[in-house]
Amino acid sequence: MGTINILGKQLAVDADGNLANRSDWNEDVARELAKQEGIPNLTSQHWTIINYMRKVSEKEGSAPSIRRLTKESGVDTKTLYQLFPKGPAKRAAKIAGLPKPVGCI
Repeated sequence: MGTINILGKQLAVDADGNLANRSDWNEDVARELAKQEGIPNLTSQHWTIINYMRKVSEKEGSAPSIRRLTKESGVDTKTLYQLFPKGPAKRAAKIAGLPKPVGCI
């Protein structure tokens, strides 16, 4: 486990670089994580995915897979890849302050 500096705070991260503590997350942290992932601005569609992932994770204990995102979030696969290039579920989970979804490489 390591740490990253976000908004002047040292935050613990897991082996994948995702936040280790859900309580460290807020929307400002999400914006900074998105910038680090090459996403300069979070749009309403980004927030739809981020909030959906956090809701599922809170209820079920883990972030949803890409398949579930496309079926239940209201955002299709092509759009997910445009919003979160190179691994939408993994990158969205990171920005949402969640561990990498089960099954993501």
